[in-house]
Amino acid sequence: MFNRNRCLRRVAAIASISSLVTGCGVLSSDTPEDEGPIVVGTTSAPSTLDPAASWDSSWELFRNIYQTLLSYPTGATEPEPDAAEQCGFSDASNQVYRCELREGLTFSNGDALDARAVKYSFDRIRKINVNGGPAGLLGSLERVQAPNDREVIFHLNKPDATFPFVLATPAMSIVSPEAYPESSLREGEDVVGSGPYTLDSYDDGKEAVLVRNDSYKGYAERRNDAVTIRYFQDSATMVKALRDQQIDVTYRGLAAGDVVDLQSKTSKEEEIQLVEGTGTDINYLVFNPKDSWANKKAVRQAIAQVVDRAAIAHKVYKDTVDPLYSMVPKGLTGHTTGFFDDYGDPDVGKARKILTDAGITQRVPLTFWYTSDRYGSETAGEFKELERQLEASGLFTISLKSRPWKTYVEGYQKGEYPVFGRGWFPDFPDAENFIAPFVGEQNALGTPYPAPEITGELLPRSRRQSDRANVEKEFEEAQRILVDDARLLPLWQGRQYVAASRDVSGAERALDPSTIMMMWELHRKTAW
Repeated sequence: MFNRNRCLRRVAAIASISSLVTGCGVLSSDTPEDEGPIVVGTTSAPSTLDPAASWDSSWELFRNIYQTLLSYPTGATEPEPDAAEQCGFSDASNQVYRCELREGLTFSNGDALDARAVKYSFDRIRKINVNGGPAGLLGSLERVQAPNDREVIFHLNKPDATFPFVLATPAMSIVSPEAYPESSLREGEDVVGSGPYTLDSYDDGKEAVLVRNDSYKGYAERRNDAVTIRYFQDSATMVKALRDQQIDVTYRGLAAGDVVDLQSKTSKEEEIQLVEGTGTDINYLVFNPKDSWANKKAVRQAIAQVVDRAAIAHKVYKDTVDPLYSMVPKGLTGHTTGFFDDYGDPDVGKARKILTDAGITQRVPLTFWYTSDRYGSETAGEFKELERQLEASGLFTISLKSRPWKTYVEGYQKGEYPVFGRGWFPDFPDAENFIAPFVGEQNALGTPYPAPEITGELLPRSRRQSDRANVEKEFEEAQRILVDDARLLPLWQGRQYVAASRDVSGAERALDPSTIMMMWELHRKTAW
């Protein structure tokens, strides 16, 4: 009998997503036996099952049950065909984009997935136009044509080299015209999609059961027949479930303390892999211009002068995140350190001068809001640390309030919060996606931010450039404006951690460039 443990240290095995290679096979890629569904735990439950309503991490489920024209095959950093057989700009100005669909595509209920369905899906997103929803991604889209069953033509109102990236987001999931109403969101807890899996059952906030979609035609090579996703309220409960072998993988929401514990575990019975990789997710504060205090630039700049990002990263997140001084994260063209360049280290004296120069001499009262169940167990601690820092300056009086994600979203879309926290997992890996979604009259925050120089000059100029390495100047200038306005205050950039039992492979291949998990890459090991 062979020894399955001969290469597995009885500690948490740590590997880099970008550099994990073969050898002893901690994360083997062998074809699995059917031993039941892979069970994945996460603290990030969907807010909706309808793609027309979602510009949030509901996309993690959508990627696996719906299909888009383009997507990211494993290892790809540029969008490639999925429901489409081929796509590309058909003009020199990047304003006409044509896709040809694969032959014989169908939805899970048997309806034909043809060009009419694609056009319907895009028109529907724009017609329903959910506040803070995915219509904000389609600002460059003028109209969609479906001249025949397999051809779709997108006419843009301005050059937009990033449009293929937009098509690859799960927000642009294709839905059946017969199953999804044209002018309203679909109700209920079943899904009609064409992705690698069908949604066999769904218990809101608790569990999603995915099974192989036998009619799927696309790029995904499924290495399992079924996946069950379980939604947890906190990291500790999720990690206990992993250790108790109730789940096989944890994704999204591992608390810093649990990550540190898994990294340092020496218990003989501990046989858990921890896959670590560089993340592009960011965490930031949003200031609501409708609030009488948050709308004052001096107040926002004073807060930017006081906040100690390094203390948050170290004390709250135990150095599992990195301080961030730019809305564009490290690793992408256009990243700067603008907030550090302008404000330097935290300085109460400088913050007081900013306020007094603006005629503000009293303590500024503000309410900070955060979501209690979306971005991980440390969120409450992060906001308590922000409260401590700002109160200790003697310049602010801070109140903290929180809500669960679903009602939290409704609140910020209605403009109820003076200051609120948000996290951002990128729609696609480009600096554009860390600026464009947050500016304009309609944006992902539901909080209008006109910024005419950014929306009217810098972004349009950058979108004419197909080579995205050549847009650094435009994004640096855009961030200079963001730093001066201080309407958005970046706090930290995350790292990606996936913990998995020793019997599961594929975790190092399962995250796409937007750090969405492609569940089909996960499978059980059969050999070492």
